[in-house]
Amino acid sequence: MDPEEQERIKMVENQIMARGITNQYVLDAMREVPRHLFVSSIYRDTAYRDQPLPSWCGQTISQPYIVALMTELLDPKPTYKVLEIGTGTGYQTAILAKLAGEVFTMEIFPELHERAKKKLEELGYQHVHFILGNGFQGFPEAAPFDLIMVTAAAPFVPEALFEQLSKGGRMAIPVGRDYQELYLITKDEQGSLTQKPILPVVFVPMQSENRL
Repeated sequence: MDPEEQERIKMVENQIMARGITNQYVLDAMREVPRHLFVSSIYRDTAYRDQPLPSWCGQTISQPYIVALMTELLDPKPTYKVLEIGTGTGYQTAILAKLAGEVFTMEIFPELHERAKKKLEELGYQHVHFILGNGFQGFPEAAPFDLIMVTAAAPFVPEALFEQLSKGGRMAIPVGRDYQELYLITKDEQGSLTQKPILPVVFVPMQSENRL
């Protein structure tokens, strides 16, 4: 067992399981995905601490517990199609790719888009589609999605994401400006939506302006 694998096991036991995450598939994915390969080399020594870390383009990589929590809330299955808004470093994308059948991931920053695409392809992740674009618009070309995960804080839930969520689907999204709350949104078989607040969070703001 290499040192990084030992650190991942400690991370799961001490930070994630200890805080109530119980989904074994999520825990296994968190043990397997090498988080240290998704952060800048200057932060590699702190990659498995329970904290967010600076990324490129003024963005961040979320703390491991929040990654695990949002993944458990959605509970991806091998038959599910997932839309991720905010590829970032690609770490959360990799966790989703371990669990879901197909992942569409959107990023508005070209540098992040290219970095994550290269890294995930190098590591052999399959069934991941990389889209450079505005997450407020979603990705109607592949809708509807069983699950939608948003990894940046939106001032409101974009209407396009409501529309692109399938009946019976779930969405995890942080909402707010000065104060942010993580919400789990579900759509029933009749198309009605339920929004459940989960806990206060701090995410970088979701970008809408053209950065292409």
